[in-house]
Amino acid sequence: MSKQDEQKQNVTRRNLLIGSAAAAGGLAASLIPGTAQPAASSRAAKTGGVRTASYITAKDGTQLYYKDWGGGRPVVFCHGWPLSSDSWESQMMLVASHGFRAVAHDRRGHGRSSQPWNGNEMDTYADDLATVFDTLGLKDAVLVGFSTGGGEVARYLGRHGTRRVSKVVLVSAVPPLMLKTPANPGGLPIDVFDGLRAAQLANRSQFYRDVPSGPFYGFNRPGAKPSQGLIDSWWMQGMQGGHKNTYDSIKAFSETDFTEDLKKIDVPTLIIHGDDDQIVPVDAAGRASAKLIRNSTLVVYPGAPHGLTDTHKDQFNADLLKFIQS
Repeated sequence: MSKQDEQKQNVTRRNLLIGSAAAAGGLAASLIPGTAQPAASSRAAKTGGVRTASYITAKDGTQLYYKDWGGGRPVVFCHGWPLSSDSWESQMMLVASHGFRAVAHDRRGHGRSSQPWNGNEMDTYADDLATVFDTLGLKDAVLVGFSTGGGEVARYLGRHGTRRVSKVVLVSAVPPLMLKTPANPGGLPIDVFDGLRAAQLANRSQFYRDVPSGPFYGFNRPGAKPSQGLIDSWWMQGMQGGHKNTYDSIKAFSETDFTEDLKKIDVPTLIIHGDDDQIVPVDAAGRASAKLIRNSTLVVYPGAPHGLTDTHKDQFNADLLKFIQS
C-alpha cells in the first residue's frame, strides 16, 4: 500500500470514529431526562412549568413525559390505569394524520414520568394536566379521557374550568363514582378494590398479566380470541409504572367522587362506553355521567369490553374523528 493510500485510509477511519462518537453522544443525551436537546416544538409557549425536550416539570419537581405530534387544533389524551400515553398511539396517529395536534403525557408515576412517593391522587393529576396545558400553550382543545384518564379529565375541568377546552370525550370512564356507597348503590363494593390492591402487592407482574388476559379486553368471554400482542403491551406499560404510584392510583380511580366536577362541564361532551364492560360497569358510569353532564351524547357499544379503544378500534376511531371534526 502506498503512503498516500495509507493516509487516505487513516483519514477515513478517523472520520468514521468521530461520527460514531458523535452519534453515541447524541443517543446517550436523548436517553437522559432533562439533558439539553433541541426544543421538541418551537410553537410551545412556556406559560407555566419548565419544559426540557419531551419532559415537563410539575410544581413539585415531578418530571412528566409527553408526546406532541402533528399540528393544528390540539387533541389531548389522558390514559387509563396502569398504562401510559402509548395506549393512545393509534388514536394519536389518526388525529395527527387528519390535521390535528395530538398531545398525551404519562401521568405521574406511570410510563416514563417520575415516580414520586406522594401526589398519586386526582387533585394532583388534574393540576399536572393543567401544567401540561399551560406549558404547551394549548387552547381550544378536545380533551379525551379513558377510564382513570376520564376521572383526570373530570377533575381537571372541575378545578380549572373549560377556558382551554372546547369539547370533551369520556371513554369507558370511571366517573361519577366507582365505589358503592349509600348514595351510590350501583357502585362496586370496597372488597373489589381491596382485592386489586392485594393482588398487586402479592405479584404485580402476574396481576398485570391476568387483567388484560381476562376482563379488560373481554378475553375471558366465551368465543373470545385473545391477542397476545395486546396482553404483552398492557403488561409492559403497566410494569413501566411505579409500584407505589399504581397502587395508590387504585384508591384514586375508585374512591374519588366526580359528581360535582361533571356538573361543571359546559362544553359538548361525547360519552362512549361498552355494555359488557367488566371493569367499569356502564350503568354506574357512562349512563350515570350522561345524566349529570349538560350537552352530552352517550354512545353505547353493544358487547364491547372496557378496552374498546383497541377491541373496537375502527368503530371508536371513526366516532372520535367525527366528533372532533364536527
